Amino acid sequence: MDNEPTTVEKLRGLPWSYGCNAANTIFTQFTYFGSTFILFLDMLGLSKSDIGFVLSLIPFSNLLALFLAPVTARFGYKRAFVLFFALRKIVTIPLLLTPMVVALFGPRMAFFFVAGVVGLFAAFRSVEETAYYPWYQEFVPNSVRGKYSATSNIVTALVGVISVAVAGYVVEQSRGLSGFMFLIIVGIGFGLLSTWSASHIPGGAPVPVDKTKLAAGRDIRDALRDPDFIRYLIGLALITLSTTPVASFLPLFLQEKIGLSSGNVVLVQMGTLLGTLSSSYLWGWAADRYGGRPVMLTGVVLFVLMPFLWWIMPRHMAWSLALALIISFVQGLANLGWGIGATRLLFGSVVPMDKRNDYLAVWFAWAGLTAGLSQLVGGWVLDFAHNITFQFAFLTIDQYAILFGIGIVTALLSLPLLQAIHGDSNVGMTQFAGIFLRGNPFVAMTSLVRYYMARDEQATVTTTARLANAGSRLAVEEMLELLADPRFNVRFEAIISIARMPAEPRLIEAVAKILDGNNPALSVIAAWALGRMGDEHALGPLRHGLDARYRSVQAHSVRALGKLGDVQVIPKLLKGLKNEQEEGLQLAYAAALGNLRATTATSKIEALLYEKQDEATRLELTLALARIVGNEAHFIQLWRNLRAEPTTSAARAVVNLKKKLEKAGADKFTLREPFDLCAETFAHGEMAMGVKLFGQLLEQLPVSHYGGVCTLILHECATRLAEVGAERREYLLLALHTLDACLPH
Repeated sequence: MDNEPTTVEKLRGLPWSYGCNAANTIFTQFTYFGSTFILFLDMLGLSKSDIGFVLSLIPFSNLLALFLAPVTARFGYKRAFVLFFALRKIVTIPLLLTPMVVALFGPRMAFFFVAGVVGLFAAFRSVEETAYYPWYQEFVPNSVRGKYSATSNIVTALVGVISVAVAGYVVEQSRGLSGFMFLIIVGIGFGLLSTWSASHIPGGAPVPVDKTKLAAGRDIRDALRDPDFIRYLIGLALITLSTTPVASFLPLFLQEKIGLSSGNVVLVQMGTLLGTLSSSYLWGWAADRYGGRPVMLTGVVLFVLMPFLWWIMPRHMAWSLALALIISFVQGLANLGWGIGATRLLFGSVVPMDKRNDYLAVWFAWAGLTAGLSQLVGGWVLDFAHNITFQFAFLTIDQYAILFGIGIVTALLSLPLLQAIHGDSNVGMTQFAGIFLRGNPFVAMTSLVRYYMARDEQATVTTTARLANAGSRLAVEEMLELLADPRFNVRFEAIISIARMPAEPRLIEAVAKILDGNNPALSVIAAWALGRMGDEHALGPLRHGLDARYRSVQAHSVRALGKLGDVQVIPKLLKGLKNEQEEGLQLAYAAALGNLRATTATSKIEALLYEKQDEATRLELTLALARIVGNEAHFIQLWRNLRAEPTTSAARAVVNLKKKLEKAGADKFTLREPFDLCAETFAHGEMAMGVKLFGQLLEQLPVSHYGGVCTLILHECATRLAEVGAERREYLLLALHTLDACLPH
């Protein structure tokens, strides 16, 4: 660790890694790992078992990692990687002799020749890969591992799209093996270029190996006793069995069963690469933010779906290519979700940094063993079941259907194992999916991009509002950052925006800290926001806010608690209402007690209503009393009607009350004529006289029969209407509402 480069040096070396990966992508697409190589082997006349055997040589060679790990550590991870990374390109050159071998010795000898070249390539690859993964864990800072994977995948996907397009064109236009030979030559050239780029990546210095530790079994024993590591390996084996045979033989399926030409089969890879390209940033960002495990599990769920989509794909249709491209696009999403998530989980938490050499050797060997076996199994299944063909409902049952069925079952079996790993995140798969499904994730993601591109305060404020409009939890980290922004207006807007987002414990905690802070302007809006969120976790901070040093903060805390329906604070609010002399706080106490329907506060609120001169204050106190009575919606509608057409609306309200009283009292109702006179007076626009007549009606009604708070309020309204008449219309409004609420409907 003494020779480990600094984080700055690591970050400076990442562009060289991107270049290495990009150039190596061309090599892999044109040689051993693209659809072109499968078609090349098929053109040689190899059986599917033979193809499976040749393909299995590469992953089987991973078993050498168990013996090579100490050697690569002593030699130096970087030196071992660069040397054998170059050698594996050089040993590919003999593949150019394949046409001559076929011509001189026939297809069977060509099989042995190609298998020998692939085996030598696989051995060299095993050495450099054994060195690469511990080096990779070192030269990529863990804080940007997801971002690195995303950026690398974007670069390689872009290069891959071009490579596949070129490969598809060359294979389509060429005859025989000539096109494949041209691609191999170009691939080798870019492979050597990738080696040169790799030499500029920092780190990978030789690591002295403790001989006593080596004699005691190194760290392999620890790895094999590690429950999470074992779960990871078994889950990896199941995923490999699910995906590798399908991916390996998919080109032949598309050619034989779907009816695509060789060139179009190669082009189908472009859909996978485009899926990778379009989702790279999202997967990487999500892995860095929420951890590798939920991202990995999402990829596994998509793996369950993929074989079924290939299985039900219509065959020999004009639009088969377009549909294959769409399915392969989804395949790209699944591959990258699994790749980024599983890689981050492995290097970030499953593999201990101080034991990475042997842990990763075991992992690499196991990955190779399972991949090699899956290649062989895939070839055997296809050859064994080549005569099976029948139709079941809309499904075609044939040799490839068996392969797809195995893929679905094994992916399902891996889910509980991988989910049980104690990973780098407390976010479950369901919760992770909910983050993206709730609200508008598209608006959230575009707003996040704008947030990081904002150049000034106004742009940041505008973007903050957009983040809230998305209604998504994707912006939680940014909102927390905005609350700490040095710009006051940004923090102010962030608090308002958080109040409009789905409740999130971390956001509530952050806003609560602002409520308890020394900035009253922000504390006030924080109290409002906590009430607006409607979450019970805000009750504690708001109760504490009742004793804040600033009266404005106290007032907003009182209102927020009323909004949240915190009945436990009613005694404290009643005490404050009785003793407080400051008008703003008095009004806050009254409003909160009204929201809480605290009937014991009625008399005090009535007294305040009579005392206050400000019309807006009186109206809010009237609303508090109306809330105690109940049916706030009716009160607001009645207020709107009286405000727009005072006398007409009053007349209609009186007529409606008369009908209810008639229904309730039947023959005993004796106030029909006074009610008709009152309604007619209002209808003629005589507000003052109508209010006087209505006040007289209240005195004649048996309001004591209505019980409790209704009786108390109606007595008060009758008294005040007789005293002040139409000058205080809030009493008319309150009386009309209270009667309507107390009478049976």
